[in-house]
Amino acid sequence: MKTKVKTNSLILASSSKQRLGLLNQMNVSPGLIVSPDINESPNKKELPKQYSIRMAQSKVHSVRKSYPDYFILSADTVVSCGRRVLPKTETKQEVEKCIRLLSGRRHRVYTTVCLLTPNDSVHIKSTITIIKFKRLTEQEISNYLLSNQWSGKAGGCNLQGIAGMFILWLRGSYFSAIGLPLYETYCLLSQYGLLKDSIVDI
Repeated sequence: MKTKVKTNSLILASSSKQRLGLLNQMNVSPGLIVSPDINESPNKKELPKQYSIRMAQSKVHSVRKSYPDYFILSADTVVSCGRRVLPKTETKQEVEKCIRLLSGRRHRVYTTVCLLTPNDSVHIKSTITIIKFKRLTEQEISNYLLSNQWSGKAGGCNLQGIAGMFILWLRGSYFSAIGLPLYETYCLLSQYGLLKDSIVDI
């Protein structure tokens, strides 16, 4: 029988239950979970990939102020249409605008995972996933708006919920598109031995 062992020296700099669930899927349970306090507004003319990298770095450095001796892991997911960074939707007006924009066309999802070590070394891995949605009917759009599954999601896309049924095809990493690229995260954590005791036979 295998069980998760808490990695006490690791902090997950995220308030996302989805990311925590994906980390747990790797049999890693962070010692602490801390929600970073950062300004998430994109800079003028900032490209989606650069924005994703900057946000992931900002999260670990924000948490570092209070926790100087920990490994800190963060991730940031950005949905883009062309060069345009789509917002994390908070209102039905925002999500309707996003979902209509994505209907019937392909878009890119950039996810950056960042690990800050106790000696302040920063390691970054970025991924890109290309997704194409079916052309949505008015009823499908209406149902998605009523679901409220889009709240706080990049581009209003909750691919683990109803929006997953809109995907015609996906190229890249599904796990990256839903918030945490597992392979890249595994590579970062294993580099510092943060996985070696994460699975124990009992």
